[in-house]
Amino acid sequence: MNPTHDNGQMQIAPLPRVSIQAFCETAEIAQTIQTVAGDRRMDKAHVKIQMGGIAAGVEAYRNAPTPNVILIENTHARGELLSGLDQLSEFCDSGTKVVVIGHINDVLLYRELMARGISDYIIAPVTTIDLVQALSQLFHAPGAAPVGRTVAFVPAKGGVGASTVCHNAAWSIARTVGLDTVIVDLDLAFGTAGLDFNQDPPQGLGDIVAAPERLDSALLDRLLSKCTEHLSLLAAPSTLERPYDFGEETFDGVVDILRATVPVIALDIPHIWSAWTRRVAAAADEIVVVATPDLASLRNAKNLFDTFRQIRRNDAPPRLVLNMVGVPKRPEIKVAEFARALDTQPLADIPFDPAVFGTAANNGQMIAETNAASKAAEMFLSIAQVVTGKAEMRRPKRNILEPFISKLQRKKA
Repeated sequence: MNPTHDNGQMQIAPLPRVSIQAFCETAEIAQTIQTVAGDRRMDKAHVKIQMGGIAAGVEAYRNAPTPNVILIENTHARGELLSGLDQLSEFCDSGTKVVVIGHINDVLLYRELMARGISDYIIAPVTTIDLVQALSQLFHAPGAAPVGRTVAFVPAKGGVGASTVCHNAAWSIARTVGLDTVIVDLDLAFGTAGLDFNQDPPQGLGDIVAAPERLDSALLDRLLSKCTEHLSLLAAPSTLERPYDFGEETFDGVVDILRATVPVIALDIPHIWSAWTRRVAAAADEIVVVATPDLASLRNAKNLFDTFRQIRRNDAPPRLVLNMVGVPKRPEIKVAEFARALDTQPLADIPFDPAVFGTAANNGQMIAETNAASKAAEMFLSIAQVVTGKAEMRRPKRNILEPFISKLQRKKA
């Protein structure tokens, strides 16, 4: 039984900042979804509707990332639906939820869909409120996994450009990958996220730190400063009016609330080693260590890698980004040697390009806005795809017999 308010209206939790794409076969369902998109509980969700059913969905995601939720309307027989879902699964990212709106009331079909990992099967006709409730329950049902993926950008030493990497990667996640993203600038005294996005919000992370007892999702939502359609900023005060000495668990509440409502949280961590920076970074889903190709960076990066590997035994190791590679006349450690010392492969080695980076910084722009064709812009996109798990999905599956077929063809030639 669904809980209701005193006035008899159903209590449905608002959806978090998620992207929803619907592939319809009938005008009636398309209109219903359009009405759903205008519901007040869908204010934070981005909804896109197109016709063509599951075939259109398969085609759409051959070379594009999948959203948080895919809605599929199906009017065909069971076999055709299951075959289409099997094709869709080849391109579907692991975190994507799939909901099928069908026109067949079939228990066996329902069981087969659940066995394939489908999140829900809704029988048409469906009302607006029923569909809003079904979408809400994807994220608010007991045991539902948090929406958000946290990515911590950790500098190996001061001045390596970790904040620049964080901000540009987050911008690429929001702009190109299409996921709603929040940057949390944790350098409260000297943070540069506001400058990098040409923002001067009157409120931000400092207000939470000053009055932690007031923290809730509504307050956090008010403190976010919107940078682009899919990118928001929780800015640092960047003032020296008070010292910023924090307890180990100071930012736990902020991260927990964001993970419940936002698909990607980019944590811009300052170059200090304290109980709270260690805790925030170690708890992230992904850690990106940013370094420059010099001896001090190598030593510090090695310490960070060893520490995080020790305290995150069941998680993936940190990722390495080498920044400002190729400074003229500067002796540098070669990228391959740097990576070998850490027993890793670099996620990116970003070339030294003072003209592009300087122009972007002075104009409050991202690198791709200043020079979209630059090597750095390409690398920031690659970082964005990898840390969100979207990179591998863009590659077509390779036939395991391909090497043998090629060999036979060469022999015939």
